[in-house]
Amino acid sequence: MGKRVLVTGGAGFLGSHLCERLIAEGHEVLCLDNFYTGRRRNVAALLDHPAFELMRHDVTFPLYVEVDQIYNLACPASPVHYQFDPVATTKTSVHGAINMLGLAKRTKARILQASTSEVYGDPEVHPQREDYRGNVNPIGPRACYDEGKRCAETLFFDYHRQHKVQIRIARIFNTYGPRMHPNDGRVVSNFIVQALKGEPITIYGDGTQTRSFCFVDDLIEGLIRLMAADATGPVNLGNPSEMTIKALAERIIAMTGSRSRLMFRPLPEDDPLQRRPDIGLARGMLGWAPKVPVDTGLERTIAHFRQRQAEGDL
Repeated sequence: MGKRVLVTGGAGFLGSHLCERLIAEGHEVLCLDNFYTGRRRNVAALLDHPAFELMRHDVTFPLYVEVDQIYNLACPASPVHYQFDPVATTKTSVHGAINMLGLAKRTKARILQASTSEVYGDPEVHPQREDYRGNVNPIGPRACYDEGKRCAETLFFDYHRQHKVQIRIARIFNTYGPRMHPNDGRVVSNFIVQALKGEPITIYGDGTQTRSFCFVDDLIEGLIRLMAADATGPVNLGNPSEMTIKALAERIIAMTGSRSRLMFRPLPEDDPLQRRPDIGLARGMLGWAPKVPVDTGLERTIAHFRQRQAEGDL
């Protein structure tokens, strides 16, 4: 039997894919977004579906609806956007968590928090396991996001212990795919847009820093499985296959047939040098691991941005 599911940040990159998946599985979906980084076009295909509802709302304000499940995805997730208004970013993570946990408490809904690998900061342990407590600068330019998400995890566990709220926490590592914001400053979207335009590919640092890239379909499968599981988490969701930023740039140049050249810039403050999840917990608890090869995911993402370029939207 279908459930009534609230997805905050539902018109964003991850949220829109999650809404589509939930609708396909027969649920009613209330998609909530303040459209700071989300886009109406991301959910355009769902607008006429009888089980889908789109509401403009900011999670920093209380919400009074009746739901069975809540996926709390609302928060700008790229440095360009979360550093633009860092106070608002912290409010979204903290006040948003309080408001959504209050809703979950009242309705007895199960609630999943989209946390992040950023809670590990610039890690001194590699790969990162869920029991690693992180190396975060609490007063740096990224702290609004890192510490905001860490505080949200604290609130989730306190509501669980104090009020018996059913919580799930996913720590999401770098994810990519169609509908990424073209100006979000993340490496995959940055590199693809620059390559398609024939502009220099901007690499911060010397390009030897590593990331692990998970395709969006795999990530959504992980979220769905975690929501259904009998465990609070936190659980890492990401791709344990690691590559350097320079290797990613070269791969995208080759796949787009671009003539772009590499351009190196100084590494931003507190930018982590390594990021790779240990997904042993997700494998054992959820039976989950990424399936989409990086080249396949990149092909689908490049095709999406080519279409947007043809529409004059880049």
